[in-house]
Amino acid sequence: MAGNISQPGATVVSRTVALLTAFDETHPRLTLTELAGRADLPLPTAHRLVGELTRLGLLSRTPSGHYVVGRRLWHIGLLAPMQTGLREVAAPFLQDLYAATGATIHLAVRDGIRVLYLDRLSGQRSVPVVSRTGSRLALHATGVGKVLLAYAPADVQGKILSSLRRITPYTITQAALLRAQLDRIPADGYATTSEEMTLGACSVAVPIYRGGDVAAALGIVVPSLRRDKARLVSALKVAAHGISRSLGSDRAALQ
Repeated sequence: MAGNISQPGATVVSRTVALLTAFDETHPRLTLTELAGRADLPLPTAHRLVGELTRLGLLSRTPSGHYVVGRRLWHIGLLAPMQTGLREVAAPFLQDLYAATGATIHLAVRDGIRVLYLDRLSGQRSVPVVSRTGSRLALHATGVGKVLLAYAPADVQGKILSSLRRITPYTITQAALLRAQLDRIPADGYATTSEEMTLGACSVAVPIYRGGDVAAALGIVVPSLRRDKARLVSALKVAAHGISRSLGSDRAALQ
């Protein structure tokens, strides 16, 4: 909720931002009433602003009457320098990984206390997953998220570990157990999940470096890691090493 946006001093810009940021990974589509409530705006004000945002292509109205983020807004977001450069550099490596495995491939960065999916490749043979390009999911329940959380500042880690939300019966909600996993990631060079975000989906992910810092994570989602984990980790590390070198990193991702 935005809070105080409905006060007389609030600007049109602040009210518009409150409406746009009412959407998140658990609220990807909202009715007008829900939008007004989450943005803390009177219904008539929300109706007027949402109508204008829809006409401009920043929001889109579905046949069911719900509103979703419009393509125009997503395209604008992709112009952020770090995201644009990273996606362009990583694209051929993601294509190679997908061609070799046929599995869902993820490129992601940390966005505050969430993982933001910059790109996703999948096909008919891929495991169904909830992620999509532009979605923001829980750091603690995804492979790419765990990689990014392992290298996140201490205050971010503390905030996540203090409120671990259960998403499936297999989501890790014990702070000590997740902390132990995070501590191993820099040494192992990868993170894994087992049905922690989506039932029937396991993942493995590795870091991507820009300079000496972890800038992103690269992951693969498969039905099981029992037999192919070593092969997938190797393929991911080769791709991540190539992306990191293309980004100007002198830090090897091949551990």
